[in-house]
Amino acid sequence: MLGIEAFSGERGREGSAVKDPTAVERANLLNMAKLSIKGLIESALSFGRTLDSDYPPLQQFFVVMEHCLKHGLKVRKSFLSYNKTIWGPLELVEKLYPEAEEIAASVRDLPGLKTPLGRARAWLRLALMQKKMADYLRCLIIQRDLLSEFYEYHALMMEEEGAVIVGLLVGLNVIDANLCVKGEDLDSQVGVIDFSVYLKSDDDIGGKERDVQIAAILDQKNYVEELNRQLNSTVSSLHARVDSLEKSNTKLIEELAIAKNNIIKLQEENHQLRSENTLILMKTQHHLEATKVDVEAELQTYKHSRQGLDEMYSEARRQLREESQLRQDMENELVVQVSMKHEIELAMKLLEKDIHEKQDTLIGLRQQLDEVKAINMEMYQKLQVSEDAMKEKSEIISRLEDKTNQINAAMKQLEQSDKDLLTQTRTIAMSFVKCASNEAQHQYKLVKDISF
Repeated sequence: MLGIEAFSGERGREGSAVKDPTAVERANLLNMAKLSIKGLIESALSFGRTLDSDYPPLQQFFVVMEHCLKHGLKVRKSFLSYNKTIWGPLELVEKLYPEAEEIAASVRDLPGLKTPLGRARAWLRLALMQKKMADYLRCLIIQRDLLSEFYEYHALMMEEEGAVIVGLLVGLNVIDANLCVKGEDLDSQVGVIDFSVYLKSDDDIGGKERDVQIAAILDQKNYVEELNRQLNSTVSSLHARVDSLEKSNTKLIEELAIAKNNIIKLQEENHQLRSENTLILMKTQHHLEATKVDVEAELQTYKHSRQGLDEMYSEARRQLREESQLRQDMENELVVQVSMKHEIELAMKLLEKDIHEKQDTLIGLRQQLDEVKAINMEMYQKLQVSEDAMKEKSEIISRLEDKTNQINAAMKQLEQSDKDLLTQTRTIAMSFVKCASNEAQHQYKLVKDISF
């Protein structure tokens, strides 16, 4: 640091008595940073090629940056020794700038680095190659509360000089550098500023400038030729791409015309389908109205037929009650005759058998009547369905008529069987009169009751 203070010039020596020594150090480091960055940019532009690790102005730039970052750095005590390194604040950048996580991880993974100072030097080189050094350090100097853990209050990174240096670092983004960090010994390097680079005579500067200008002109010529070749290849590729785009555009125009024609056809078909749908809807409405009228007429007919069936059912029930009462009376009379003669018992057994058969017939008729009622209810529920359902119901009605005819036939058979039963009873009674003449008066009374 004494050498830097001596380089500050006469103006710095005149004001050393009144200025703060730390302010002088910051000013000297700022001036050195300006000279280093300016010289690096000018020499790199005149050099015209990608910089490598052996380029002297680049090496001096890293030395100056190392001195700037070390200024005002706090000493951290450990069990074995005192530690004063710039890796601590640089490692903090990855927490403030997420894109810096990759560079910090790369530095930690380098196998040849053993000291924090070597990691800090590798970090600066990688940041320069990424052209993000100014961005990383800007995020760092903004957070002064975090920097206060690593730097004193009068440090360069804590004052305005740090912001000025960060602004100067933006100009380094025009430089392309290809630095081999993996094989370089960064732990044992000695960072000393070479002032002779910045203190040269006019003759040396003029001769070197001419050599540099000639080399720059040749490099520019080679660069222009290479650029011309690249442009020619780019133009040819662009022409080919334009041709392909024109072909694809023509195909797209044709496909668009076909699509428009298809859309017009589809619209016409849609209009036609809508008109057909309207006609079908009107026809359906007319058909539904006609069907509704027919259904109402069928319903009225069904009501009349049902009324007739109800009357027939009532008549059948009345006849059933009469038959039941008659059967009861006949059973009572037969019970009296059982005690008289064995023949009357046989006749009564036959009569009871016939009566049981009639009862079964009546039960069957009742079940048929229940079926008729269920069918009637089902027909009433299905009246409002459709024309096909009406056909089925008409068939059911025809079947009901057949069953009604069957019921009438069965009733006639019952009447005939009753007449036959009465005839048989009379016959039995007459035979009984012949066999039991001593009871003629009683038998005459029985025959008279049965005949009535």
